[in-house]
Amino acid sequence: MIVRDLGLKDYTEVWDLQRKLVFERSAGNIPDTLLLCQHRPVYTIGRSSKQNVPRALPDPVHTIERGGDLTWHGLGQLVGYPVFHLPGLGLKARSYLSALEAVLIEAIAPFGVRATTVKGFTGLWVGRKKLASIGVAVRSGVAYHGFALNMNNTLAPFQLIHPCKLESEVMTSMAQLLGASVDEAAVTRAVGQAMLHYFGRTTNRTVENS
Repeated sequence: MIVRDLGLKDYTEVWDLQRKLVFERSAGNIPDTLLLCQHRPVYTIGRSSKQNVPRALPDPVHTIERGGDLTWHGLGQLVGYPVFHLPGLGLKARSYLSALEAVLIEAIAPFGVRATTVKGFTGLWVGRKKLASIGVAVRSGVAYHGFALNMNNTLAPFQLIHPCKLESEVMTSMAQLLGASVDEAAVTRAVGQAMLHYFGRTTNRTVENS
């Protein structure tokens, strides 16, 4: 398994990279690969969504392959794209989503954030506040798209939409919960290491900066 920390990247650039990696992973040419990054502000919406996208949103909107609904990505938010061969991990889509939730809960606990899951909803929650969103697609047994963890990002863009069909006020961040900014590099490393520990137990483990 490989973890690639891409830093700040435009959404479409990483979207294109994911689709290239899905093809390579399904052909067996690369190992499972986790992309970690931040994006310049952008909204995304799953193709199966029935939600009306508000007009005149301040950031670009992309309709994409993943499950889930309308959400926002931006600076200070950690976005992860695991390109994983699910049969090789012994997982199906539902158990994979549960595994992602468990790994993220473990990764952020040392920072003083005790997140949980809520029955009937994906993602991470702290009380009635949503901290992380998850939405994936699967092609030829390979999962892609992934999760968005709110670290220090503004929550204002969520006020303009119904994120994941929820009321906008439901969204929170690690900074808001803790009352202080978190070390984004440290959180990114912790998430990468937790993913390696859980999903890479039987594979070679590599971390790359790219």
